Amino acid sequence: MVARKACAVLTALVALGFGLQPSFAAAACDLQVGQEVVLASMSPDPDVFVWDTRTRLIDYAAGIFDDAKSVMAHTTLAKPGTHAIVAMCATGVIRPKYLTANYDAVGIKVISGPYKGRWGWIASDDAHLVQNSAARTRRARPQQS
Repeated sequence: MVARKACAVLTALVALGFGLQPSFAAAACDLQVGQEVVLASMSPDPDVFVWDTRTRLIDYAAGIFDDAKSVMAHTTLAKPGTHAIVAMCATGVIRPKYLTANYDAVGIKVISGPYKGRWGWIASDDAHLVQNSAARTRRARPQQS
């Protein structure tokens, strides 16, 4: 009996080690790494908080934060229409305090506006896919001879 349990545990660990996911694994993020998005909040104020860490973004959405001063110390306020590239995504980790739906946390690199080059985290509902983003490729500058 003990040998069977040990064998089952070992098999599960080996499967996880090879990247096999159990059938109950969560769905993937709607946004994919490399896609271009435009930032705009769906709230009455369309500016978007770009957070310095994923943990702070998750805590803020859950209603856990000290005061407005601490929020402003850890965010950049991006204007609507700011463009960014998706760098990473964590599925369903944002659980807003007063909503039943969960959102993805999206790691981005800002590519337009005054914060161009800045990295940060936003909620997936603040990111809107740029049309034909998946088809776009960034071309390297031609080499001069």
